Amino acid sequence: MEPPVGPPPPQPPVPTRAELVEHLRHTRIAGDVATPRENNLAHFRALANGDRYYWFGLELGDRWTDEQDVLAVMAERVGVVDDPGHRAGQDTIDPDLTVDALERAAVRLRKAADAGERVLFATGHPGGLLDVHRSVAAALRVAGCHVVRVPLGLVADEGVVVQLADVAMHERGATLWHTHSPEPMRAVLDALPRHGEPLPDLVFADHGWAGCAGQRGLDTVGFADCNDPALFLAEAEGTLAVAVPLDDHVVNPRFYEPMTAYLLAAAGLAL
Repeated sequence: MEPPVGPPPPQPPVPTRAELVEHLRHTRIAGDVATPRENNLAHFRALANGDRYYWFGLELGDRWTDEQDVLAVMAERVGVVDDPGHRAGQDTIDPDLTVDALERAAVRLRKAADAGERVLFATGHPGGLLDVHRSVAAALRVAGCHVVRVPLGLVADEGVVVQLADVAMHERGATLWHTHSPEPMRAVLDALPRHGEPLPDLVFADHGWAGCAGQRGLDTVGFADCNDPALFLAEAEGTLAVAVPLDDHVVNPRFYEPMTAYLLAAAGLAL
């Protein structure tokens, strides 16, 4: 006998834009974030020097070989301090830029819902963002979208691709893995045609999952931290539809719930 199904957990109220900005700042999802300036600059430099680990599956060629050009994009699209002389200490994400990006993402989610699109969800940051992806997947499923099922048995980076709560993730040693690698997404996108399945119309992801999908020419919404410049460069070039700046692993994953509620409400979606 199946256990009785109780009512769904209560959903957080939808904040106003001003309330969400304050919440993002208070929880350090944006504002004065935990990632230090030294770490941000080190990642910008590594990307500019051609370290593929920081490219997230994108092909950046020789277009971003100047660290200062990377910094300029990150200041514009994320809100990090734009002063090249600021080399250490506090760095920032502008919460208004986070909300702006959420509103752009909402427009794309509304389009997916109206067309009943095929949508693939994936996260390289399951400890922080899994429930964000799960909630959006559930809302789009209710709206009539087809949530893409990942073929079984896919291997990548000494682990496997698993799908829980409609979200693809990387598992190694029975542990959901934090990964920047594009290889798990490559495995998924290569496998879908082999199994007679069309590619998704939209990918909702982060890290290398998002970078790989965007590089393949798929409409992609991705989340990224202020030390992960690749997705913002891809958005600037038009390879990624939307890149949302935020600290992608704050101390309590529930802190993302008001942000998710705002995103779904802006898209006209509800659980």
